[in-house]
Amino acid sequence: MNKLELISALKNEVGISKTEAARVVQIFFDSMTDAMAQGKRVEIRGLCSFYVKNYKSYTGRNPKTGEKVTIQPKKLPFFKSGKELKDRVDAS
Repeated sequence: MNKLELISALKNEVGISKTEAARVVQIFFDSMTDAMAQGKRVEIRGLCSFYVKNYKSYTGRNPKTGEKVTIQPKKLPFFKSGKELKDRVDAS
């Protein structure tokens, strides 16, 4: 399912216009993104959680030349599925 399919499902389920459904979905995604950008964890009970993982700087190698390069510290988003989601996927 992509974003447009989610908007369409919301429109049909709730009986609102496509514009309103798109706005609701966009507010939801923006809120999640803003929270993660602030380093907060986003948890949707029964479905999943999103969190930011911090990585320290380390020395890596350039695969072409083999020379050592310093990899800068970074933050990456991670997804962890909830128990109910795992059970539902496994049952189908």
